[in-house]
Amino acid sequence: MMKLGFGLMRLPLTDPQDPKAIDYQQVNALVDRYLEGGFTYFDTAWAYHGEMSESVVRRCLTERYPREKFVVADKMPIWLAKREEDYLPIFEEQLRRTGLSYFDIYLLHALGQSSYEKTEQRGGFDFVRRMHDEGRIRHLGFSYHDNAELLDRILREHPEMEYVQLQINYADWENQGIQARRCYETAAAHGRKVIVMEPVKGGILAQLPTEAEELIRARDRSASMASWALRFAASLPEVVVVLSGMSNREQLEDNMAHLGRDFRPLSDEERAVLDRAAEIVQGQVAIACTSCRYCMEECPQNIDIPDYFALFNNQQRFGMGLSNPSYYSNLTKRFGMASQCIDCGLCETRCPQHLEIRSWLKKVAEVFGK
Repeated sequence: MMKLGFGLMRLPLTDPQDPKAIDYQQVNALVDRYLEGGFTYFDTAWAYHGEMSESVVRRCLTERYPREKFVVADKMPIWLAKREEDYLPIFEEQLRRTGLSYFDIYLLHALGQSSYEKTEQRGGFDFVRRMHDEGRIRHLGFSYHDNAELLDRILREHPEMEYVQLQINYADWENQGIQARRCYETAAAHGRKVIVMEPVKGGILAQLPTEAEELIRARDRSASMASWALRFAASLPEVVVVLSGMSNREQLEDNMAHLGRDFRPLSDEERAVLDRAAEIVQGQVAIACTSCRYCMEECPQNIDIPDYFALFNNQQRFGMGLSNPSYYSNLTKRFGMASQCIDCGLCETRCPQHLEIRSWLKKVAEVFGK
């Protein structure tokens, strides 16, 4: 199987401000081209696109293609399962939304220190094993956002987990908070297959600071910045899938060209170039937000945290200009303002990047006004 996976979380929209407003005509065209190119892997989850992503599987795949033509990975939203008896209704609803009778790969979603303990206590691992034994799940795994030490413990305690989905990109490879390299090496040491999420770091590595882009262009003037990031992840031996949230045909074609049958792993010299680019990126991105939007699922004030952070990063890198305040003002007509944060901290419990969101929101409010 070729390594490019289609992540159904950054799909084209008919209304850019409404994650539920999926442009199904465009998605169908992307899906058709992706399958035509020989790729098969689709990744979805309960929460993506305002809980509409799983329905995309039904409308764009299940109702249009024979089941054997595609592979679907879905995830158990473990934060919704408060009791052992909660798992089955959630799972049944996911099958209904996707129109499937089984999942090829099923992951416990976003395990970390506290969520791992709760999932154990509430019978989450026992549940997915039972679904596997019944043939409703073909392969088991989990997505992970924590340190390598805990990952080692989980893999020792749960040898039935075949796949680990990790955040891996060249900017985070040596990051001490995310520990991408150490987590990858831990999974590899246990003989687990690795699925990569956020290979382009929420788009940050597709639009590099000028110094970093010039460094890479000196090596290859034709390749996109995103393609370098994807090749970095796909070059790792234990990686079987690299997920990309593709929003348009241009992104899809670029990704397929570099992770298709003619895939070329990075050379040592190219890796050295990316090591230097990573240093530059780390020095210029103020808030390392990947726009996964998990934080917004918990926010009682409905604050558009990822888009506010993107505007703040843009202001820090390129100066204020006239557009950023206007964008901010428009967003506040639909979402809570940054200054309306009540300091509850729920967003930080859901952030895979372990960002100090509340502190950053205060800075956003200072820059863009109360």
